[in-house]
Amino acid sequence: MQEFLLPAIKTAMQAAAITTEKPVQLEKPADKKNGDYSTNIALLLSKECRRNPKDLAAELIERMTFPEGTVEKITVAGPGFINFYLEPSFIMQSVEHVLVEGKGYGSSCTGKGRNAIVEYVSANPTGPLTIGRGRGGVLGDCIANLLETQGYAVTREYYFNDAGRQMQILGESVRYRYLERCGKGGKFPDTHYQGDYIRDIAETLFAEHGSALVDSTDLGVFKDSAEAIIFSSIRKTLERIDIRHDSFFNEHTLYTVRENGKSANDEVLELLNSKGFIGRYDGATWFLTTKLGQEKDKVLVKSSGEPSYRLPDIAYHLDKYRRKFDLIVNVFGADHIDEYPDVVEALRILGHDTSKMRVAINQFVTTTVNGETVKMSTRKGNADLLDELIDDVGADATRLFFIMRGKDSHLNFDIELAKKQSKDNPVFYLQYAHARICSLLRMAAEETGFKPDGTGRHLMQELTSEPEVQLGFALLDYPEMIRSAVRLLEPQKMVEYLHSIAELYHKFYQECPILKAEPEICTARLFLSLATRQVLQNGFRILGISAPESM
Repeated sequence: MQEFLLPAIKTAMQAAAITTEKPVQLEKPADKKNGDYSTNIALLLSKECRRNPKDLAAELIERMTFPEGTVEKITVAGPGFINFYLEPSFIMQSVEHVLVEGKGYGSSCTGKGRNAIVEYVSANPTGPLTIGRGRGGVLGDCIANLLETQGYAVTREYYFNDAGRQMQILGESVRYRYLERCGKGGKFPDTHYQGDYIRDIAETLFAEHGSALVDSTDLGVFKDSAEAIIFSSIRKTLERIDIRHDSFFNEHTLYTVRENGKSANDEVLELLNSKGFIGRYDGATWFLTTKLGQEKDKVLVKSSGEPSYRLPDIAYHLDKYRRKFDLIVNVFGADHIDEYPDVVEALRILGHDTSKMRVAINQFVTTTVNGETVKMSTRKGNADLLDELIDDVGADATRLFFIMRGKDSHLNFDIELAKKQSKDNPVFYLQYAHARICSLLRMAAEETGFKPDGTGRHLMQELTSEPEVQLGFALLDYPEMIRSAVRLLEPQKMVEYLHSIAELYHKFYQECPILKAEPEICTARLFLSLATRQVLQNGFRILGISAPESM
């Protein structure tokens, strides 16, 4: 709907010989008495134009023209706001676009011909997926879905952390448990992975090899077996909540020496050194971030010779740029807050356009059961596991609860609420609205012969009551809501919007008789219900939850 008003405002500005770089912004007033849309452009331009904002607003209104039957009136309010009141019949006529475009409603071509990579989950293969990792997985999946609605060709990637000290500890942990199984065990280190899954992996090795590995000094067989088993488990867990990846990037390849005698990590050090940003002191290799105004330099290679997380991360992102993605989106946990800005700075120093790179940080998750918070520790083996959460509340509740709070907010996952079959549960509330519409349409087909083939949808223009127009007007916000969610990398905006649609539909359903109404009004209200169902379905696809037809 904004696309209908904006050209007329801009044309009026041109007619008034006003040129400016300031964007025209339309907002929905909180109070409907102030119109359906409002703009403050006259206030913004008053100083440039040396005009009283009220007078400027009045002049712009005089120069605006709209087709008959679209805009009821335009007024000047307060210090110079321009308020637009739309004709209810025009609003309801516009709702027909929802039905015409169907599954494509809300999509656009803004990303057509452009490719994007979204990296998410990227959990170390050192144990089963925890609830915290699940939140990032759902966030990344929804962001990828959002980008696809805008025409981007999206690659969903998992950065497989199969190198470094944590993998050695994993191999050692399995070897300790394997030796225990063979009756040769000693004291298990507190610093190692203690979950039952380590015993399960050791049991698998014993079943395959018996005691043949007792005297083996090769940690590789223990590490490799654990890595394969754990990663297979991770993929199966993700599939349970409909998360799949197109590609997997192995961290160890960044350490592998290539034909030129250098690894990708080595090349990063050489490139940064050529720019004057590498220092060597205290036995370590440093990224000289003090040259960028930071208080301290950052370690790239520790005195032990082991790279810090920053070095392979820079190398990995150089690879992303070499693959020529137009948009690079990284979904990280809160533990990356201090690290990723240094990766971005390194890429900028090396001449890459960092405006192509977007980072979405999702905060920590705690779970509450009967009001008590459950603490997590992967290494101690008492972590909240994503599989167990899915078993408990189901895939739909798992996904929606992860994103019903903004990514920047700490999430308290209330397990008891997620299992409730009531309006207090946001998953149940949304899906019930969809199921209610499906039930209504089935009854309409039986009792009135209604067919959702488009015949009669023009009758929606006859709907003028407040619940009908409010619902229709809200359905028209769907495309803008998607654009906003894409711009902010925030699927939570979609959850809020769909909840408001469900709320408006339930109000409409209660206050406006449908099957008992006069035939033409009945048909019109059925098409409004059909349009509502379409918006819910389109939104559910982005959020990755099911659209049940009965509950």
